Amino acid sequence: MQFGVFTVGDVTPDPTSGRTPSEHERIKAMVAIALKAEEVGLDVFATGEHHNPPFVPSSPTTLLGHIAARTDRLVLSTATTLITTNDPVKIAEDYATLQHLADGRVDLMLGRGNTGPVYPWFGQDIRQGINLAKENYALLRKLWDEDTVDWEGTFRTPLQAFTATPRPLDGVAPFVWHGSIRSPEIAEQAAFYGDGFFHNNIFWPASHTRRMVNLYRRRYAHHGHGTPDQAIVGLGGQVFMRANSQQAVREFRPYFDNAPVYGHGPSLEEFTEQTPLTVGSPQQVIERTLTFRDHVGDYQRQLFLMDHAGLPLKTVLEQLDILGEQVVPVLREEFAKLRPAGVPDAPTHAARIAAKESILEKVQTA
Repeated sequence: MQFGVFTVGDVTPDPTSGRTPSEHERIKAMVAIALKAEEVGLDVFATGEHHNPPFVPSSPTTLLGHIAARTDRLVLSTATTLITTNDPVKIAEDYATLQHLADGRVDLMLGRGNTGPVYPWFGQDIRQGINLAKENYALLRKLWDEDTVDWEGTFRTPLQAFTATPRPLDGVAPFVWHGSIRSPEIAEQAAFYGDGFFHNNIFWPASHTRRMVNLYRRRYAHHGHGTPDQAIVGLGGQVFMRANSQQAVREFRPYFDNAPVYGHGPSLEEFTEQTPLTVGSPQQVIERTLTFRDHVGDYQRQLFLMDHAGLPLKTVLEQLDILGEQVVPVLREEFAKLRPAGVPDAPTHAARIAAKESILEKVQTA
């Protein structure tokens, strides 16, 4: 099972000091967080994609390419890549290039995002969001799977004898997660292609997450990719930790109360009861995270949001130390004990190459 962190790259004032980091500071902080994630033994760093203030990660491949050059082991991902407003040709070429630079340590999460105005900024109609996601991904797959592409669709100009360059590393495209919070059509899309499904459940109750993941699992099996428990699932999460829960709550409360995304709404106590947000000791985070399996079954990737709501970089790095030293080693051991033998590991580039070679051998000997 993979553990990591994801960032949305928000530029938010620190409510305890009133200071707002500059865009330059925030971008540099995201790099520092990725480097710290590798240092403390995490598996994945993922960045969102936004094209509006107060967010800075408008160019994920630039950021991840820089991080790739400074890391050796970390899987670099997105959270999410906007499949609706990015040209599939550009996605195919950008992420194949990143895949080469990172020696295969790349996958991506595709989604529609949650910012309505981004559609007209890139010449699209939000009312076509689902249709754009479907058509654009079908083209992206074709661009990665076929050396020469002839294609005609609804939302972009046709392609004739087109080759996306560079080709995917070792002939194996980056693994794709389809990220969705509420759209069954996206769960169906992930299942149809046999891709991963990532439910960023940070604002949702367990009952909703269970329904979405179970839909994906059923449809994954329906499309012949394996049994429901062999489907590839990822979850989000939010944590803030100190030595004891009282200290954690006292320190985190002003950030929660003033955060743009959930401040001035439900109380911290109500929010932690109704969503995966866990504010407490490392042991409480361990116990809460282990319950996610009760809701969705065995899964392959757990990403935590830790650098949001104006938390200063120093605090975030302290959180990563706690996560890497006290929490993730226990979670790895406990999840491994509980996982049945037939449940697959998280996909990696090396494993997917081996699977491709195995299929070719079977075809050649048939």
